[in-house]
Amino acid sequence: MAQTELNVSLREGLGKGTARSLRREGLVPAVMYGKGVAACALTVEPKKLAAILESETAWNTLITLKGEGDFDGKVVILKDMQLDPVRGVPLHVDFQALNLKEKAHVMVPLVAVGKSEGEKQGGNLQVIRHEIELVCLPTNIPGSLEVDVTGLNIGDALHASDLRLPAGVELPPDVNFTVVTVTGRSSETEESAASVEEETAE
Repeated sequence: MAQTELNVSLREGLGKGTARSLRREGLVPAVMYGKGVAACALTVEPKKLAAILESETAWNTLITLKGEGDFDGKVVILKDMQLDPVRGVPLHVDFQALNLKEKAHVMVPLVAVGKSEGEKQGGNLQVIRHEIELVCLPTNIPGSLEVDVTGLNIGDALHASDLRLPAGVELPPDVNFTVVTVTGRSSETEESAASVEEETAE
């Protein structure tokens, strides 16, 4: 579980006007909220935020907030972020406060590992889900979840229930959607291709 610290400051004033003024000063407006935690408006320095965002586990990194205020020492994760549509820089960030002793619902990236047997036969690997919701204690949040696809043949699929989850990590109740599948040419397409080959041979 990736962990880091982030210095933030309390933000005085709310609204779009205040947010625009902060951005002109080179700061990123933010907010922290969570179960049993009083929401508070914050500001973050872009460079410090960028260092976290550049990490592959950015969205699942446990961030300990530092600064003068009730937020000091609170452990959070990135919950939402608004980006400038042109420059791609953060315009606003949401932090979700976590209780390290309570399980949380988090989204974790899925990473397909290996080359399936179906692909070797000319099929195509289709990743249906690029991330999955997991339930675990904050300290058990995996940076990503690997999906071994090497044994899949054309027509095979892996479902959420087939995934190997780390200790202390589970799926939400009643979740069993398709994660990856291997597709190939349909039998009709193959028959059509075979017919064309026969006609050409004649």
